[in-house]
This record gives sequence, C-alpha cells and structure tokens, in this order.
Amino acid sequence: MNQEALQLLVTRTMPYGKYKDRLLADLPGHYLGWFAREGFPSGELGSLIALMYELDHNALRHLLDPLRQP
Repeated sequence: MNQEALQLLVTRTMPYGKYKDRLLADLPGHYLGWFAREGFPSGELGSLIALMYELDHNALRHLLDPLRQP
C-alpha cells in the first residue's frame, strides 16, 4: 500500500456497472466482497478494488479521510 494508490482510491471512479461514476473509496462493502469472491478485474482497476476491499474488510476506510478533496 502506498500513498499514490490511496490517493487514486479517492479520485478514480468506477468505470462500469451498478456503481458507475462512484469513487472507488465509496464503493459499498458488499460490492467489494462480491469482487473478492468472484474475482477482481485485471490491471490497475482490479488492484485498486482489491486494496479498497482490504481497507473495508479491516475497518480502515478512515485512513482515506485526510486524502479526500474538500
């Protein structure tokens, strides 16, 4: 986990699906869990969703609060 990846979670949006255009940091836990069970997408998007899943699963979402734009 690095600062750049954390920053991407609060600036990148989901490019498709039910939560299209929602920040990756704001994806609901059940959706992240679905990806964990079914498989993360390939590439950078999959890595970011996997990171967000780990943050959510370990109750660490609060680490993203200081990185959010006001």
